[in-house]
Amino acid sequence: MEISFNKQIEQLRLGEGDEFHGEGILAITKALLQSGVSYIGGYQGAPVSHLLDVMVQARELVAELGVRVEACSNEASAAAMLGASIHYPVRGAVTWKSIVGTNVAADALANLASPGVTGGVLMVIGEDYGEGASVVQERTHAYAMKSTLLLFDPRPELPVMVDMVEHAFALSEASNMPAMMELRIRACHVRGSFMCKDNRQPAVSALSPLAEPAHFNYAKLAHPPVTFGHEKLKVEQRMPAARQYIIEHQLNELRPGRHAQVGMIVQGGLSSALLRSLQHFGLADAFGDSEIPLLVLNVTYPLVPEQIAQFARDKRAVLVIEEGSPEYIELEIAATLRREGIDTLLHGKDMLPATGELTPEVMMRGLLAFFAQHLPAHGVESVQSMIDSASTRRQQLAAKLDATLPARPPGFCIGCPERPVFSALKLAQQDVGKVHIAADIGCHSFATFEPFSLGHSILGYGMSLASRAGVSPVMQRRVLSVMGDGGFWHNGLLTGVQSALFNGDDAVLLIFKNGYTSATGTQDIISTPDKSLKSQATDKLASLTASNHTIEKTLVGLGVQWMRVVHAYRVAAMRDVLKEALTTEFSGLKVIIAEGECQLERQRRVRPWLESLRAAGQRVVRVKYGVDEDVCNGDHACIRLSGCPTLTLKDNPDPLKVDPVATVIDGCVGCGLCGENAHAATLCPSFYRAEIIHNPRWHERLADSVRQIVLRWLQPA
Repeated sequence: MEISFNKQIEQLRLGEGDEFHGEGILAITKALLQSGVSYIGGYQGAPVSHLLDVMVQARELVAELGVRVEACSNEASAAAMLGASIHYPVRGAVTWKSIVGTNVAADALANLASPGVTGGVLMVIGEDYGEGASVVQERTHAYAMKSTLLLFDPRPELPVMVDMVEHAFALSEASNMPAMMELRIRACHVRGSFMCKDNRQPAVSALSPLAEPAHFNYAKLAHPPVTFGHEKLKVEQRMPAARQYIIEHQLNELRPGRHAQVGMIVQGGLSSALLRSLQHFGLADAFGDSEIPLLVLNVTYPLVPEQIAQFARDKRAVLVIEEGSPEYIELEIAATLRREGIDTLLHGKDMLPATGELTPEVMMRGLLAFFAQHLPAHGVESVQSMIDSASTRRQQLAAKLDATLPARPPGFCIGCPERPVFSALKLAQQDVGKVHIAADIGCHSFATFEPFSLGHSILGYGMSLASRAGVSPVMQRRVLSVMGDGGFWHNGLLTGVQSALFNGDDAVLLIFKNGYTSATGTQDIISTPDKSLKSQATDKLASLTASNHTIEKTLVGLGVQWMRVVHAYRVAAMRDVLKEALTTEFSGLKVIIAEGECQLERQRRVRPWLESLRAAGQRVVRVKYGVDEDVCNGDHACIRLSGCPTLTLKDNPDPLKVDPVATVIDGCVGCGLCGENAHAATLCPSFYRAEIIHNPRWHERLADSVRQIVLRWLQPA
C-alpha cells in the first residue's frame, strides 16, 4: 500500500464555519479550493510534496468541483500548464520545489510573464533554503525580478497564509502578473488552525467548459515584435496596478512600536523568528506584539516605494532582515531611500550574515549589533551573555560528541536495491580500473558517502548522461553515468539519451529501475509497476518492476542497440555486465537497467498482505540472514562492501580473539545482499540463511521435533 492521506483529504471537504487544524501546506491546499481554481498541477518534491500528493489522491473529491489535477513529468511541464490562463478567465495553481525546480521551469515562466495572464495563477514554491535543504542554496527572488512575477512570502501563521493565497489570485488578475508564493520548510510544516470557507466551483471548468476558443490575438503570444510592448506593459501598467492593490488591501503589515526612532523591515517568512529574537531583548511578547516598529513584507516583490519611504522617513535607523545573498530587498530599499532623499541609516548584511538560514539565535547576533549602536539600553548585555554562554556550551558539547560518536552520513534504506549495484561497481573497478562516474539527483546519490564514495559530479535531475559529454573525450576509460527512473523521465531521456544517440557517443548509462520517484516520496511514474501482482511477493528477490517495460521499449524505440537488464540483487551478474559495458568493442550508447523495486514501497505493499495471511492461519515464510560468529574472521570486508545498517559489529565471543565479529541485527529485511557480496567477492563463508515459518504445516512441525531431538543428542553433556 502507498502512503495514505485519507485524513488530510477529508479536511478538504470542510466548509463555511468549520475549523481546520493541521499543517501549513495542507492549509494552502484547502485555500486553493476555496479560491476557485480550475486546474492544479505540479512536480513532486519536498518541502511542498504533500500538496500534489494530497491532490492526486483526492482526484475524485476535486473532480466534484470540476477541478483538473495533473501530475506533471517535470517543473517545466507544470509551468506550461499555466498557459491556460493567458487567454481565459480560469484560475490555476502549480507547485514544485525551488530553486532547482524553478530553474527547470524558467523558460515557460519567462514566456508566461511576457504576455501576462487573464485568469489568476499561483505557483506554490517550496523554498528549500537553510538547514533542512536538499539542494543548492539559492533563492527564488531573482526569478521574480527577472521575469516580473509577483512574489509572496507570507507570515507563517495559517490564517495569514490562507488569506495570502486568495489575495495572490486576486492580485494576479488585477495586475495580469503571474504570482509565486515561497514557503520554507518550517512554514510548510507549521501547525495551527483557521476558519474555513466553502470550496468554490470555478465558473469555467470541466463541468462548465468553454463553448469556443478565444479569438486569435497576436499580442498574447510571447513572440517578437509584441514582446517589446510586453516589456513596457510590465513597467507602465502591471507593476503600478500590483503596487496599488498591495496598498489598498494592506498585504504588507505595518506594526507600530513605542521605539519609533528605529524600525525593521522583514520578510514575512522570517517574522516569527524575528519576534522570538526580540523577546530575548524584552522588546516583544509571546503574542507577537513588538515595541520596535515593523514592516512585515508578505509580498517581497514588487516592493512599494511609497510604503518603504513612509516607514523609513522619520527614523534614525532601519534594519532590513533578509535571508540569503544577494540582498535583493536591501539593495532595492537603499535605492528607494536614495531617490527619495531620505538619509535614514540603512543596515542589513553589514550586521546579519550574508549566507545561511536566519534562525532566532543567528538573528539575535545581528540584532545585538543593531541595538548596541541605536538602542543600547535594552537587553544588550544580558543577550550578549546568553549568546556567549550558549556558544561555550555548544563548543563543549561538540568536543565531547566528536570524541565519542562516529560520523553518521545518510545512506540507503535497509534492503534498498541500489546498494548491491554499487557493491558490484566497486568489484568491477578492481578489474577494469577506476572510472569517472557522473552521478545524479536521487536516492542513488547516497553512494557518494562511505563505504562507496562513488560519484564525481551532480549537475541536475536526469543530467548525468549529459554531464559526461565533456569528460568522455579526455578519459582513457569509458565514463559511467548513473540515473534513476525518475530522473530518466524527468529530464534524462531528452538531455541525455537522445543527445548521446544523436552524437554517436561511446557512453555507458546505468538506470535504476525501482518503479517510483523514490527520493521525493515514492510517487508513481509512467514506469511504476502493476501493484496488483501479488504472486511474486513472498520471493526474497521478488520485484514487480518487471511488470512494466516502458523504459526498455522507449530505449529500443529511440535506437539503443546495446542494452542489458539485470536484477539489482545479483551482484556477480551486475559486476560482469558492468565490466562488459566498460570494455566491450561496441562503440555507442550502452544501457544497463538495474531492476529492483524500491524496498520502502515493497514493504508497504507486502507487509500488510503477509500479516493478513498470518492472521488467517496460512503458512508464511520470512527470510532472515545471519553471521556464524565462530566462522567470521573479523576482517569486516563484508561491511566495507555493503554498508547495510543491519550488518554491523559485536564483541568477539572468543576470549582469545580481540577483533569484533560481524553480526546481522534486527531490521534485516532478508534481501540477500550479504550473501551475494560474499559470493561475488569470494569473502569468508560465515553468512547463513534461515527461514522463519509462521503457521507451519504438520509435517514441518514433526520434522522440527526430530531435528531438536537429534541436536540435543549430538550436543555434549
